[in-house]
Amino acid sequence: MSSKPEVPRGFRDFPPEVMELRLKVINTVRNIFEINDFPPMDTPSIEYWETLAGKYGPEAENKLIWRFKDPFSEKEYALRYDLTVPLARYVASHPELQLPFKRHQISYVWRHEEPQRGRYREFLQADIDTVGSKFVESDAEIINTMNLVLEELGLDDFIVKINHRKILYIIFEKRLGSNVTSVLRAIDKLDKIGIDGVILELQKIGLDESSINWIINLISNRDSIDNLENIKKNLVEFDFSLEDPLNELIEFREFLAHRKHIVFDLSLVRGLDYYTGIIFEISLEKGSPGSIAGGGRYDNLIKMFKGSDLPATGGSLGIERIFDVLEERNITSKFKKKNKVFIITLNEDSYKYAWNFSYELRTRGIKTEIDLMRRNVDKQKKKGASENILFHVYIGKKEKEGRYITIVERDTGKRLELPYDKAIDYILIQLKER
Repeated sequence: MSSKPEVPRGFRDFPPEVMELRLKVINTVRNIFEINDFPPMDTPSIEYWETLAGKYGPEAENKLIWRFKDPFSEKEYALRYDLTVPLARYVASHPELQLPFKRHQISYVWRHEEPQRGRYREFLQADIDTVGSKFVESDAEIINTMNLVLEELGLDDFIVKINHRKILYIIFEKRLGSNVTSVLRAIDKLDKIGIDGVILELQKIGLDESSINWIINLISNRDSIDNLENIKKNLVEFDFSLEDPLNELIEFREFLAHRKHIVFDLSLVRGLDYYTGIIFEISLEKGSPGSIAGGGRYDNLIKMFKGSDLPATGGSLGIERIFDVLEERNITSKFKKKNKVFIITLNEDSYKYAWNFSYELRTRGIKTEIDLMRRNVDKQKKKGASENILFHVYIGKKEKEGRYITIVERDTGKRLELPYDKAIDYILIQLKER
């Protein structure tokens, strides 16, 4: 006896009614990306393991990346962990690219982690990146674009946390010496394990109570992006070498839109090892399962492939988490536009006439369904009543002989009998107006 077929944990099927909504959300995101001059591209789902190795840090590379060996060549491969390292590999192998090189990519990535709310093993990411510009306006453009996407989707309660990796490195090197990387990785878990969990992680590293209290006090600093001058004054007194990254943040601030949504947060780390400068993370104030977007500057990543410096910055939007929130808030209903025609054939003799009419509607870009099972009228009506339909079209012997079409608007019950060509024009006009 065969077992019931199941989807692996952390993976999902998307039936047509769900996929239609997902595509509408994805197309909304893609449209904003392209308006902001990020053209599309794609990269393979699989990379050589050596391409990904050494780019993310030990936790990701030892636990989260799906690795496998080709039984024929013995070469090691891995499923794509993110969209940034494949981009770096592409740029490094194409020296002819004109700079700045900008792109967006909406593709699946895979992570071998424990599935939970808002966290899957296969999920869709939407990335934008700019390669070649060292200037802060390129960082600001990434965040401004992400925020425009959220506004367009109706998620206007977003909070953007900003930090600079150099600030953290300078402060921790001054106080802690060689433990900097371990401390940053512990702090990066704050959203997942809370402040008590971070304290426990710092204790495991071997820090004394005084150092731990100092770190917790430091990362509790959070203030409006408009108060950077005061933050700079306080931090520079600690170490004058902090002036450069703080001045960079102050200049960067002038290119930011939505400043009321943006805060400076010293607890923000962004766990991936390749970040080098300004970093950000976006969450929602109401009911979001963690961050829904994040990114930052990674000026040294392409150098790992290319051997020479090439600045880059980017951001990633978590489509799955965003879609979950849209559903929870019932915002997906705005994407359920009724734009479909359902044709009901009243007898077998009129079926070919109805079929020709469905074809005419489809050639004009009108989403049209006609019964392919040759069911009776009652069953056709039942099927049409359960769909997201704007018009029911009835075609029988009278319609066929008189070369006209009967149209019923479902929302109002309005009934029209129109000549064949005028029926098509009427439906087109009504769809344009809705």
